[in-house]
Amino acid sequence: MKPATLHDRIRQDIENRIMAGVWEPGHRIPPEHELMAEYACSRMTVNKAISALTERGLIDRRKRAGSFVAAPTMHRAMLEIPDVAVEVERRGRRHSIEILERTEREGDSDDRRLLAMTAGPVLALRGIHRADGTPFALEERLINLVIVPAAADIDFTRESPGRWLLGHVPWTDAQHRITATAATAAQAAHLDLHPGAPCLSIERATWRTQERITHVRLLYPGDHALSARFIA
Repeated sequence: MKPATLHDRIRQDIENRIMAGVWEPGHRIPPEHELMAEYACSRMTVNKAISALTERGLIDRRKRAGSFVAAPTMHRAMLEIPDVAVEVERRGRRHSIEILERTEREGDSDDRRLLAMTAGPVLALRGIHRADGTPFALEERLINLVIVPAAADIDFTRESPGRWLLGHVPWTDAQHRITATAATAAQAAHLDLHPGAPCLSIERATWRTQERITHVRLLYPGDHALSARFIA
């Protein structure tokens, strides 16, 4: 394997701090002269590393102000599917989440398929979102701990997984799959439905360039409505 160049090492070091949550959105990256001293390299080498991170959407360069960790991307989409906590709060109701299961493990074959990874640890979460105490959505989520190791230490009963990820982890692409389905007996029990009741299933995966950060499946009672916005 070809050894990494110095600018690749600088880029990777900075990227690791961003993805681990050490440097959060809005954090000012050390100025070029400090990085030059730290890595004993030229300005050109540092500039090449910062430029690569800027192209990937992880860093914002601001003239005369410096370089900052970019806020997570909020793409324009014809169909807007926000974080569940935001959905609940927009309806004027109080959001809460109960984590039913939380498992940190080495990814199995299904985990690796959903996260498009070859190996590594994952965090598997299962929880019920409530609006004013009433079941609102059942969430099943996988988080790639190779990409987001900081997630292992987060108390998701205090901040929902979706809200934390959107607020702390930069992403570049997302994909949604929406289907109608019938609730299993276990799912129905969590949502206060009858087994076989119609539900709306939303699966979402998010990437940072080629690396998949998370995969989530949200199951809503069948009367849940989605909002669409069309942009000319």
